[in-house]
Amino acid sequence: MYLKEQLGGHPLKNADQKEPVNQKTAEERQYAERRAEKKAANKIVYWIISILIALVIIIGFMGYRFVQSSLKPYNTNAKQEITVQIPNGSTNKEIAAILQDKRLIRNASVLNYYVKTHNFTDFQAGYHVLKQSMSLDKIIANLQKEGTPTRPRDAKGKVLVKEGVTLEQIATAVGKETKFSKAAFMKQVQDKKFLASLEKKYPQLLSSTMAKKDVRYHLEGYLFPATYEVYKDSTLKELITEMVKTTDQNLQPYYATMKNKKLSVQQTLTLASLVEREGVTASDRQKIAGVFFNRLDIDMPIQSDISVMYALNTHKTHLYNKDTKVDSPYNLYVHSGYGPGPFNSPSLQSITAVLNPADRDQGYLYFVANLKTGKVYYSKTFEQHTDTTSSIED
Repeated sequence: MYLKEQLGGHPLKNADQKEPVNQKTAEERQYAERRAEKKAANKIVYWIISILIALVIIIGFMGYRFVQSSLKPYNTNAKQEITVQIPNGSTNKEIAAILQDKRLIRNASVLNYYVKTHNFTDFQAGYHVLKQSMSLDKIIANLQKEGTPTRPRDAKGKVLVKEGVTLEQIATAVGKETKFSKAAFMKQVQDKKFLASLEKKYPQLLSSTMAKKDVRYHLEGYLFPATYEVYKDSTLKELITEMVKTTDQNLQPYYATMKNKKLSVQQTLTLASLVEREGVTASDRQKIAGVFFNRLDIDMPIQSDISVMYALNTHKTHLYNKDTKVDSPYNLYVHSGYGPGPFNSPSLQSITAVLNPADRDQGYLYFVANLKTGKVYYSKTFEQHTDTTSSIED
């Protein structure tokens, strides 16, 4: 039964009557909420995993780059030597720390790992001389060699003896590059007691020069072209002795050949010093040596401009007739034979050229070089030589 509402005239609902359901049930709402939450959670997990993977990749790449960088030389342009002491019983980790402290490697941990993974062993105690420009493998190889029991001497200077320079020019270089003066060097190379001690030490090398008379400097030609280090505690005697020693070491394979050819060391080095300045290529030096020997065989003066300039103790682009008449035993325009001794410090190439002269059977007695092209022309007669010289000058 419906009751009429007093106001409005509309029927009132029974209190027991249920309202129609037009919305989702509570279960459906909860299910939808759970699905939304799960979907949001999945997105969060996805992003977290993606970020973690990206971080792993980035960290891995950066780690790889770091390791690769750590394996490279500390400074590829470095030239300075660094002395490292490895104490007895040092572990790989301790050695790596020493190297990092000396700035020879970039990272001690990377070196320690590298050594372990490559099974490097047998590192030697003692002092080792290394450079920042060395690769890791080169440093390891150096450390596997026996170290010196005492600290190596630190070089305080270097002297370069160039091929074809005179003893006085070497003295000038010593005066410029070391703590020693030119005057002190010249005095030492002429000291009779010192020269006698050198001859006693290197008789095979120096006996022929010490026996010669009218020699300006007995060690002219006997200071081998090379670079020599000068240390804080070096003496002039040590420096000069090292130069003589280097000459002896380089000539050891050739002493027997000199003896077989009946050439003294003095004669060999004298011709080699002329060949050094007269020729440039190995081939021309051998041919020029052949010309000199052909002249010597007939007692004809060698007539090298190099001998005249040494006699004059000067360097000239052109010589005059009066220059070639200078009164000196070194003037091979006037005197036949080898003369007193070498005119400079020849290279090993010039020395071997003298011991292996070329084209002697051609009978060449003259040669002249075209200064523009560098080509050397050889002649048998003076007339041919004159014609060749004229054609070059024209």
